[in-house]
Amino acid sequence: MTPRGRLYAGTSGFSYPSWRPGFYPAGSHQRDFLRLYGERLPALELHAPFFRLPSEEQVARWAAEVPAGFRFAPKLNRRITHSGAVGLAAEYCERIRLLGPLLGPVLVQLPPERPRDDGVIELLLGSLDPELRYAFDLRDASWDGVEGRLDEAGAVRVGSLEGTAPFRYLRLREPPYDEAALVAVAATLEPLLGAGTDVYAFVKHEDEPLAPRYATRLLELAAAAD
Repeated sequence: MTPRGRLYAGTSGFSYPSWRPGFYPAGSHQRDFLRLYGERLPALELHAPFFRLPSEEQVARWAAEVPAGFRFAPKLNRRITHSGAVGLAAEYCERIRLLGPLLGPVLVQLPPERPRDDGVIELLLGSLDPELRYAFDLRDASWDGVEGRLDEAGAVRVGSLEGTAPFRYLRLREPPYDEAALVAVAATLEPLLGAGTDVYAFVKHEDEPLAPRYATRLLELAAAAD
């Protein structure tokens, strides 16, 4: 039998004081948020590397805060995706690889209004570490059809359920989600999980701690289907 894929459900970001006490305990300190998050959810879309290349010490601190089996999905630095500084890609990949087995796919998020440019894709694929996994967030409709090229590189397009890579990557960006909506999402993911494909699913941050509740419910639904 093919081993079942794992659902890595979590949220986009974690360091939100407004999630206390709804998700984080009352009185908890912000420096403890990542540890507390890792005790309840198995994956995190990590935004800090998008804004600043993390130091080796910072990466080590992140890794020390979460349990084995946790997965980080770090955003590729914006100087690479938004300013074309692909020369930074090797350093970024080397640094982020220090997460070791905790490293999930790297989120490559191009500006949402950017139209299709196959040259950009080739430049990025040629600059990034081919041993890492990548999810490309390409929002403009002109990118439709690029999935085949990403598939050749072992990468995925965010939101696409097709391809041969051993993972998929979803970003749930339109809260609120009622029970019926979450059941529908879980039903969509079930064939992938059943076929042995891992799925990373991250819910958009809101001031209220709804995103972690949605992620938790998706995990419950996936477990019930196992």
